Amino acid sequence: MSFDIFVCRFEDGEPATLDMRAAHEVLDPYVVMRDPEMGFLLVSTAEGEEAGVYFNNPTGITFNRFGGDGILDLLAALLQRLDAVLVVPDGPTMIQRDEDRELLPASLRDGWPVVVARTGAEIDRAIRAS
Repeated sequence: MSFDIFVCRFEDGEPATLDMRAAHEVLDPYVVMRDPEMGFLLVSTAEGEEAGVYFNNPTGITFNRFGGDGILDLLAALLQRLDAVLVVPDGPTMIQRDEDRELLPASLRDGWPVVVARTGAEIDRAIRAS
């Protein structure tokens, strides 16, 4: 898929810092190219599926040009490790647990669908349904 999706954390409706060290621990085994100046990683699964990953700031990671079950499973693992949500522009916000809804900003909670998606397959279904 060739659009951007965003890994974020929220506390009391406000952006919260992501544990970038933990993010690198999850992603580093899959890195095939790195540009530290741009905060960019190219990750690839054993099946050859790829995604561009941008470390934007302490509160956001962007996945771009992603696709395939392996990449979505990697994304699900990242979300779980960071206790984060996935924001799909003009689409759903994906949370790990129902109670996570209360952590979201009102604009995400009330303006767009919020779905529980814990696996790569669930993330895929939620994106395709939007």
